[in-house]
Amino acid sequence: MTPGRLFLIPAWLSEDSAPEDVLPAAALARIRALSLFIVESPKPARKFLAACGHPRELREIAMLELDEHTSPREIPRLLEPIAQGTDAGLLSEAGLPGVADPGAALVAAAHAAGIGVVPLSGPSSIVLALAASGLEGQRFRFVGYLPAEASARRDAISALEKHSARHRETQIFIETPYRNDALLGTLAQVCAPRTRLAVAAELTSPREWIRMAAIADWRARPATIGKRPAIFLLLA
Repeated sequence: MTPGRLFLIPAWLSEDSAPEDVLPAAALARIRALSLFIVESPKPARKFLAACGHPRELREIAMLELDEHTSPREIPRLLEPIAQGTDAGLLSEAGLPGVADPGAALVAAAHAAGIGVVPLSGPSSIVLALAASGLEGQRFRFVGYLPAEASARRDAISALEKHSARHRETQIFIETPYRNDALLGTLAQVCAPRTRLAVAAELTSPREWIRMAAIADWRARPATIGKRPAIFLLLA
């Protein structure tokens, strides 16, 4: 039996943006053609599929769950329908599946099982923020979340700044939205005045906000991000 394919489906970054504004027509066509999806959470997945104009009734669309709590032992079960010939879509809650996303484990297992993996074009907050920052785009590193504890966070920022200076490499990281402003304040305190910092918040939404400036300027003109999804980028 010829196995199906695993399509990596990018989701919107903001529910205030219409899918056709952030996804190419070919990606939307593929989404509408699939009847099986592997998702982090069914409720937001159904909302996204409805916005994409999926032709099936939402209750007729099969969904299997894969999140950060999914055991590695459960991954083969998720691949069974694909191995038996059904195409499926791996859908992240935001952006590209497999990038800062639990779907990477499923993609690796698909390769090991000889299942074709097909990435579709769409928004990635990490890449969009990097492109809009004006910082070093040839060498960059995404490090995820920084420590929540104050002294550990300061040490982590100092280490990132030193690494950035040594390798001329943009450091990209994120924070839980309610701690955005605390992180921004710590960056302004810890980093050298000439280090450049970019913040991109609510990308692709009508409230999109992007600023890049030297730390000295962030100190002189403080900003408030608030509880918004944001990406931070640092270049020493």
